[in-house]
Amino acid sequence: MKRVISTDDAPAAVGAYSQATTNGSLMFTAGQIPLTTDGELLDDADIATQTEQALDNLLAVVESEGASADDVLKTTVFLADIGDFEEMNETYASYFRDDPPARSAVQAGALPKGVGVEIEAVVDVE
Repeated sequence: MKRVISTDDAPAAVGAYSQATTNGSLMFTAGQIPLTTDGELLDDADIATQTEQALDNLLAVVESEGASADDVLKTTVFLADIGDFEEMNETYASYFRDDPPARSAVQAGALPKGVGVEIEAVVDVE
């Protein structure tokens, strides 16, 4: 059975979606962008700072269910410019040091609110 996940430790959903959903064994997060819980959009920041904020948001959602970065099975990273891959990857790697999750990284035509990065995940919550 699907259950909606919501936490005040990450930006609230701004549309017809949930921060995450779970069936009790897997969690599927919405894409997280570099938006602070105070509503500050970091769209003009460098890609490392944007990646850090997106991952902080993502892990806040993950941790709200008692899971951690170690439980992340797969991420998808959407970049506005694939040329930012190396800088994003350096920051990303600092969040997943041991046994990183599977990952896809793609250049998107455009991302919400003009940001440079959006990251989503599938997480083991059993």
